[in-house]
Amino acid sequence: MADTISTTGGSSGRSHASSLFGYLLFAVLVLALTGVGAGTWAVVVGGNGRSVGTTQTSPPTTSAGQSSSKDAKLNYSAQPSATWKPRDPTLPPAEAATVHNVTLNIVEKNIEVAPGVTQRMWTFNGTVPAPVLRGHVGDTFNITLVNHGTIGHSIDFHASEVAPNLLMKTIAPGQTLGYSFVAHHSGIFMYHCGTAPALQHIAEGMYGAVVIDPPGLPPVDHEYFMLQSEFYFGQISSNADYTKIKDFAPDAVVFNGYFDQYVYSPIKVQHGQRIRIWVLDEGPSENSSFHVVGGIWDTVYKEGAYLLQPGPSAGGSQALDLQPAQGGFVEFVPAEAGQYTFVTHKFSNVVKGAAGYIQAS
Repeated sequence: MADTISTTGGSSGRSHASSLFGYLLFAVLVLALTGVGAGTWAVVVGGNGRSVGTTQTSPPTTSAGQSSSKDAKLNYSAQPSATWKPRDPTLPPAEAATVHNVTLNIVEKNIEVAPGVTQRMWTFNGTVPAPVLRGHVGDTFNITLVNHGTIGHSIDFHASEVAPNLLMKTIAPGQTLGYSFVAHHSGIFMYHCGTAPALQHIAEGMYGAVVIDPPGLPPVDHEYFMLQSEFYFGQISSNADYTKIKDFAPDAVVFNGYFDQYVYSPIKVQHGQRIRIWVLDEGPSENSSFHVVGGIWDTVYKEGAYLLQPGPSAGGSQALDLQPAQGGFVEFVPAEAGQYTFVTHKFSNVVKGAAGYIQAS
């Protein structure tokens, strides 16, 4: 039987667009960022060399000294494995219950994070990112953390107001920790392993999100979550390269745990529908500027406050800027049928996998 530490706290398919109007600017910027030769004319939307020109282009290999020859590398012409399934980005509505009892099992697991790239990840409940939790202001979350791993781990809920030395303590393999808190504030909050070095534990996959709805949050047609994070490849089926993590040399920057996954499996909606996207920068180190090409936010909620809401004199917003561990949501309505590309507007990370499609019919 596992040792127990009881502590109570305070209260489909890959889509190739025949035309992506307006991406000539992408061409100029991405060519500059990736060093593509002057004779190659291609608009790189994501890291696998999708283009609207006649030539497909891949970014250069990792600079010397940032990885070993045995490390996993992105193959821009590869496809996901036959067993790969995209992470469903749909955010279910908050339950009516005011008490949420959740068990998070720490599990070490080999996970495909890009076509041809499998890494040994440290996970909560076997997924990267970890499960997304949701509730309302005033709800109680009773978390049971069980360490099935081979080293010590912990958990830190940014949605909680608790004494870190009591609830965020490291537990050894085989131990269990009780972590209870009341959500007093609305927003999207990171949770992660806080065991030193937290930098490594987050980069190894130990991160998730808690969404606490603002009071009076109106319904929308579709509600999604996008959690941005980085991968620092070690050898195939091995752990991340800690030197890369410390030196901030990510191999991939992704949404919801997989390179370009919503390029391979676009999100499908109907034009004219209202879409809300909750965005959280999980880091551990990179920032984000979340943007949908062809869309304008009429609602922006960042770090617990509305920055923009619809109204007769309201303007529009083009990007949600986030530092690691910051989050919020944006809303927009696709005006026309077609394919809307979403990216981080830090274009060097678009070619590393931070891109996807919303397909509006």
